[in-house]
Amino acid sequence: QVQLVESGGGLVQPGGSLRLSCAASGSLFGITSMGWYRQGPGSQRELVATITPGGSTNYADSVKGRFAISGDNPKNTMYLQMNSLKPEDTAIYYCNVVKYRIQYWGQGTQVTVSS
Repeated sequence: QVQLVESGGGLVQPGGSLRLSCAASGSLFGITSMGWYRQGPGSQRELVATITPGGSTNYADSVKGRFAISGDNPKNTMYLQMNSLKPEDTAIYYCNVVKYRIQYWGQGTQVTVSS
C-alpha cells in the first residue's frame, strides 16, 4: 500500500506561483511513475505532469514552460512548482503514483486562481 498526502494549495492571483507537495509513505518499492493530475469544475481529471524514478518528465501542453515537477527521494516527496498561473489552472490537484500497474491517489488539494 502507498499513502499520499498533498499540501500547498490555496488562492493565488493570476500570474502568481504556488508549490504543491506530495508526501508518500508505505511500501514504495516498485513505483514506476509518479505524477500530478487535476480536475477542474465540470471537467474530467486530466494529466498535468509525470516523472519517473530516473527523472524523465512529461507535461501537458497547457502547462509546459510554466510548471515543473520534481522529486526528493530521501524525503519521499514530490513537488509541482506552478508559475504564471492562469484562471484556467483552477482545479483540485491530485498526486498519483503507479506501483506494479496499480494507481494510488492522494485526497487532492484545491488550487484557485482568481483576482
